[in-house]
Amino acid sequence: MSHVMLLHSAYGPRPAVESAAQRLRRAGHEVFVPDLYEGRTADTVEEGMAVKDEIGSDELLRRAIAAAAPRSDTGLVYAGFSLGASLAQTVALGDARARGLLLLHGTGDVAEDASADGLPVQLHVADPDPFEPHDWLNAWYLRMRRAGTDVEVFRYPGAGHLYTDPDLDDWDEEAAERTWRIALGFLADLDAD
Repeated sequence: MSHVMLLHSAYGPRPAVESAAQRLRRAGHEVFVPDLYEGRTADTVEEGMAVKDEIGSDELLRRAIAAAAPRSDTGLVYAGFSLGASLAQTVALGDARARGLLLLHGTGDVAEDASADGLPVQLHVADPDPFEPHDWLNAWYLRMRRAGTDVEVFRYPGAGHLYTDPDLDDWDEEAAERTWRIALGFLADLDAD
């Protein structure tokens, strides 16, 4: 059983986030979903980015770290959607006890001095993705490898950015089901180690 912290996207804690958490729980994992927006949700990406900007990136990161802190001694698997993936990545790279990193629809900057020897990382991303262009992803992959992580990248041609959310226009059922099948295998492999 993995202990998973699942962070929402810029849309906030929408129903798809809780559905994802329930899917992971049914597979036997303990999942908690911090609400970094304190109850707010957005109907459009523009509204979500406005909420993100109003709260501020530093404050969102502080909230993610505060949510992880009481549980980090269990060896968390950090996971997130888009903006939440970026935050999960930053927190995971700063937590020496992190057991894994599951990124859905997003990545973040990698500090030059980042070090996470052997940290298993899995990224699922649309191809192409306007928020994760190929040049960025190539550079991100190299920086993550330099930090010592063990990275796998899965690309989904033709899918929309947040293709795992059935309530958005980005929804792609086939890509979403493939993502969850692979992601559950990733978590099972972490449990086997």
